[in-house]
Amino acid sequence: MTELKIRTAHIQVPNGDLEIASYLAQPVEENLFPAVVVIQEIFGVNAHIREVTEKFAKEGYVAIAPSIYQRQAPGFEVGYTEENVKLGRKYKEQTKASELLSDIQATINYLKTLPTVKADKFGCIGFCFGGHVSYLAATLPEIQATASFYGAGIATGTPGGGEATITLTPKISGTIYCFFGTEDPLIPIEQVDQIEAELQKHQIKHQVFRYQADHGFFCDHRSSYNAEATADAWVKTKQLFGQEL
Repeated sequence: MTELKIRTAHIQVPNGDLEIASYLAQPVEENLFPAVVVIQEIFGVNAHIREVTEKFAKEGYVAIAPSIYQRQAPGFEVGYTEENVKLGRKYKEQTKASELLSDIQATINYLKTLPTVKADKFGCIGFCFGGHVSYLAATLPEIQATASFYGAGIATGTPGGGEATITLTPKISGTIYCFFGTEDPLIPIEQVDQIEAELQKHQIKHQVFRYQADHGFFCDHRSSYNAEATADAWVKTKQLFGQEL
């Protein structure tokens, strides 16, 4: 399939009194397309996340990346230095699962208002902290396909505290693909096995992929980028969304 021409825009997604700054990318042609919510790493809706959002649009999706730090740090967008990591983690610690889910649901509701979006075809993809948040988002009834990339802490905690996100696994109604690096210092292999076992136990449609790669392997702006793992994971992600949406 040839890449579609796209248009992009910085928009605001309303959620009550909150206006969530979001990056929207969609094909130029007049048609109906499934939609994908792209969830950022701890570094904000930065160049990498915008590029992923555009990548989906070129494949025939309406893609949107909401700022999940809108409540903590409006306009936050940084690179990958140690200082940036500290700052990104600081804001991550201030998030709450209930607010994240509320903001993603508001993003879905916004997508439904667009004339180019198929009203019942929604997917989600997230990286790093967004990988954890996308696992959470998979519990929303309208999300039919989720790609969760190296989400740390799924088996051990949840944003804002409380029972670990893994305990919500039975609420996943769509299909979820999880991507992990076996060299990832933030996610022990035992936790990956635990997530896979939980998905199997509750008969969730899923696949878990393990690559000989480090944390952040999908991001070509990071030193941990792994081209081979990224290429394979992108093929599998496209298959997931192509089949389910």
